[in-house]
Amino acid sequence: MTTPLRWRDAMEQALYGPEGFFVSGAGPAAHFRTSVHASPVFAACVLRQLEAVDVALGHPDRLDVVDVGAGRGELLQVLLVQAAPDLAARLHPVAVERAARPSGLPPEIDWRADIPDGITGLLLATEWLDNVPVDVAVPTPAGWRLLLVDPATGQETVGPAPSLTDATWLTHWWPLPPALPPTPALAPVIKEFASAEGPDRDTNSLITEAEDGFVGGVRGEIGSERDSAWAEAVGRIRRGLALAVDYGHLRDSRPLGGTLAGYRDGRQVPPVPDGSCDVTAHVAMDSVASAGERVARCAYSLVSQREALRALGAEGGRPPLSLASRDAAGYLRALAAASAAAELTDPAGLGGHLWLRQPVGVALDAVVAR
Repeated sequence: MTTPLRWRDAMEQALYGPEGFFVSGAGPAAHFRTSVHASPVFAACVLRQLEAVDVALGHPDRLDVVDVGAGRGELLQVLLVQAAPDLAARLHPVAVERAARPSGLPPEIDWRADIPDGITGLLLATEWLDNVPVDVAVPTPAGWRLLLVDPATGQETVGPAPSLTDATWLTHWWPLPPALPPTPALAPVIKEFASAEGPDRDTNSLITEAEDGFVGGVRGEIGSERDSAWAEAVGRIRRGLALAVDYGHLRDSRPLGGTLAGYRDGRQVPPVPDGSCDVTAHVAMDSVASAGERVARCAYSLVSQREALRALGAEGGRPPLSLASRDAAGYLRALAAASAAAELTDPAGLGGHLWLRQPVGVALDAVVAR
């Protein structure tokens, strides 16, 4: 048995360590299907959003498009191909990813491990925040406690109290259901730990005590690191739009049992943080939006992918049969596009993503297609 780690540290190691899931192997596209990989319809909608940003910025000589968590640069490559010649000539595409630059990537695409400063244009984060590591906590009679995990097996044990910052985040952004007693303030919890947790207290007794306080397997996934990551990303924009697209939830409807999951080879698997699978958790998008708003000082928009893509021209409806008699090839193309759009806007699937638009120095209405 390996030494248990906080979930945040275990995820960091499993995803971004030397042999981590995202820095070795064939990349995310080999294991799961995202909106980027599902259809060029998604890229076409992002391009329309980028064109709206370009208009709002007055068609600058250089228009940045920065893809954070770029995988192997798939989206940027499609944008370069789909963009009109005038726009393509001014585009400065940047892929931000911890993996090494893939061979064969077009030279026009910059590849770097960190987000550049002074962005004028669009910063895009598609399913990035769900892979920013989180700690996981459980409520006990003594208040919230962190879960520790064995990286080799995924077995969890109950650990110490969260930091003041994380405890404050849980109190505000991940409220306990009414059936649970309110979580005590952190100071009494620390005092209790100091007096009660001595060398004679073994892990099993802590687990038993904690399990006595569980209600329906309640867990909280602490999003303070994601808030900081998004705020830092938004802060790198001089003028333009930050767009985050991710599976997420809101304060009034947090999933009581959490969302931590693993994915490998197109299948959901137990979230064992050993580097063999993606380890992900849905995003507290309202908390992230609030953190970005404090930096951007502009109103934001938070809608479902279904709403966003339809506003940007993606339609999932079947083309009229009359088109088949006039233009059989055109009907087949329209049918394929409608099928792709339907997958992207299905509320039970990819359409359940949330789109967070965070403008910086431009009016929101100027960059939201209607």
